Amino acid sequence: MEYETKTPAYSTGDPTSFGWVTARQRWPVIITQAIDDTYRSVGDCDSAEKREEGKKIVNELARLKYEVQHDRALTPIPDDGLPDVAIYNKELEALGNPTWLNVQWLYCECYLFRRISTSFSLSTHWKNYDVFARLKIKTFRSSRPAVLELAYRYKDLVTQMKNNKDHPIDEEAEKILFMEMCEICLWGNATDLSLLTNLSYDDIQKLQGSEARKAAEKNILVNDLAVAFDLLNKAKKEGKKYRQVDIVLDNAGFELYVDLILAGYLLSAGLATNVVLHPKSIPWFVSDVLPSDFASLLNALANPRHFYETPTDEDHLQNKTPTPLTEAEADSLAFLFQEWSGFHAEGQLTLRPNRFWTHPGSFWRLPHEAKNLFEDLKESELVIFKGDLNYRKLTGDANWDPTTPFTTAIGPLGPGSGVNVMALRTCKADVVVGLKPGVDEELKAMEGGGGDSGARKWAWNGKWAVCSVSVSNKSA
Repeated sequence: MEYETKTPAYSTGDPTSFGWVTARQRWPVIITQAIDDTYRSVGDCDSAEKREEGKKIVNELARLKYEVQHDRALTPIPDDGLPDVAIYNKELEALGNPTWLNVQWLYCECYLFRRISTSFSLSTHWKNYDVFARLKIKTFRSSRPAVLELAYRYKDLVTQMKNNKDHPIDEEAEKILFMEMCEICLWGNATDLSLLTNLSYDDIQKLQGSEARKAAEKNILVNDLAVAFDLLNKAKKEGKKYRQVDIVLDNAGFELYVDLILAGYLLSAGLATNVVLHPKSIPWFVSDVLPSDFASLLNALANPRHFYETPTDEDHLQNKTPTPLTEAEADSLAFLFQEWSGFHAEGQLTLRPNRFWTHPGSFWRLPHEAKNLFEDLKESELVIFKGDLNYRKLTGDANWDPTTPFTTAIGPLGPGSGVNVMALRTCKADVVVGLKPGVDEELKAMEGGGGDSGARKWAWNGKWAVCSVSVSNKSA
């Protein structure tokens, strides 16, 4: 806690914060989902010993739900042999042994998922069980139309890029393509895929200053994507042999899929020679990426007919038969598998998990708590932090004035840190920085925006986004 910002953090005890809603409404639902999933898996067990152990885990999760709903005091996390237990418990003591519904929101939400993880890690038969895996796979399957559309367009785009290698499009058009790719990555399932649906690679130049671009960007409140492109393009033009981009991942499923679309594009376009993906080490905030999710996604692409055409349990209950893939759809997915598995095999696309990402504190602690990781990130041309939680952690989940510069709000990771940072975030929590004066007030005044309630409700629903960049003054 000694390295955190002094700006007060959001609390589950503040009725104007989304933390209030989250603790009282969302957390009990999440724990119930975990209980239901585990109970279902217990029923499928052949081993009596594993079944009994699973029942104990179900009871522990039910007890956890009771603690949350009845605002009990947070208790020390049982020691499962991992070093972060001491960090959690030391901080819990420093917070004065608070209760669930009146505590720092960021700490408590991290604590919740660490507690859930401990119930499994202390077991014999369930140590590596991902209680959210079933939900992540279901969500990815439900994104089938967008997956197929994007696969087809990506295949077409990369093929054109390879064919046009000796005739590159102009730099401004390259920048627009980069920005469009980042926006697809930003919005994930909410994207309209406008560029890739309607335009060939050669047509991109016509987008410069167009109404289509303005429409795509109207809900991005801070847009530093051009700055990010300039960083990568400068390194490319300087002829640097090794140019790494890091992506600190957020959600699995379709969002990981679009992260890989971005990673593949960066490698194919020569804006990076290597991309390092940073997943979590334990099941985290329901849908966050684990290394196993990366493997599952590649497996789905390796055998797409099996993945999409095999009826699920729900399909059987509803007597449904999934629509078979067309040859073109299967070919597009096979192309993605060949591209991404090839990059992975060549060491250009790698995964690098680190326990720091599931620590309770903000990323203000990164230079002190994870020095090796911090030094690794300094080697990167750009570190992309995906999603809402990573943004909250970058900014300390603190109640900043919304006009505070992003470079100020990220503290030790700002200019002078040696790390170039980009946050791609759709807003789903209170904290937001880098806004122009008056923007927060305008958004609050909109219907459902919060008005005079003191709550920044416009920032809770994912309709608005920020793409914020901090350029480090790296010493050459």
